[in-house]
Amino acid sequence: MKTLALLFMTAALPALARDLPPGLVSAELLPGWTTAQGHRMTALHLRLEPGWKTYWRSPGDAGVPPRFDWAASGNLGQVRLLWPRPEVIQSGGERTLGYRQELVLPIEIAPAGPGAVEPMVTVDFGICQDICVPVRVELQAGPPGAAPDPLIRSAMARQPRVAGDQPDCRIEPIADGMQVTATLPAAGGARGHEVAMELADDDIWVSAAETRAAGDRLMAQADFVAASGKPFPLDPASLRLTLIGADDAVEYRGCRLAED
Repeated sequence: MKTLALLFMTAALPALARDLPPGLVSAELLPGWTTAQGHRMTALHLRLEPGWKTYWRSPGDAGVPPRFDWAASGNLGQVRLLWPRPEVIQSGGERTLGYRQELVLPIEIAPAGPGAVEPMVTVDFGICQDICVPVRVELQAGPPGAAPDPLIRSAMARQPRVAGDQPDCRIEPIADGMQVTATLPAAGGARGHEVAMELADDDIWVSAAETRAAGDRLMAQADFVAASGKPFPLDPASLRLTLIGADDAVEYRGCRLAED
């Protein structure tokens, strides 16, 4: 896809349509609510024009995952992004993971100390149709509501389920990094399923996983490439693998090294 080298900035408020590039209808940080534990629940809410998409945290070979800068927030402790299950999107010969027309990304923020959290964030992300546009928005959440927001609750319910077990995997060096081959349970084999592999280290590039059916299981293989362009130690416990279907997703945290 063609990329339009254009950057847009909004004020630290809900973004208005006149401030935004083509393809993006609105961007806001929802007010949310305060949980019983004193954590602030909010959400990044993006609305896109028909035919446009934005990306999941690990979009595959193409796409720009969102990046968040919370430096301007008040009383900010730990931030958790509660990603809803992405879609598998085929476009222009590319297969990516993302969202069409709307993204509600729930965010849970613990306070750093006594008092309320005051969320303010700068988000860099990409949106694509025939062209891809990098976008930057500065957003601030309004005062929290008295009750949970059903829009945020609905998005939270679409998070991948966390599996209680770990898949088997092989980790082998390649010329410019490491290659991981994992075996996951998937009724019906590879048809209708996508696998995303990730590391916590954002500096490691990860290819889109290639999948194939192996009986009632799914074989998935992806390359992990560091900036050094050389093999590197890859801890199997640091891997995150997500099996994504049309109506469900399962997240596996870590994998077991297969015995030779």
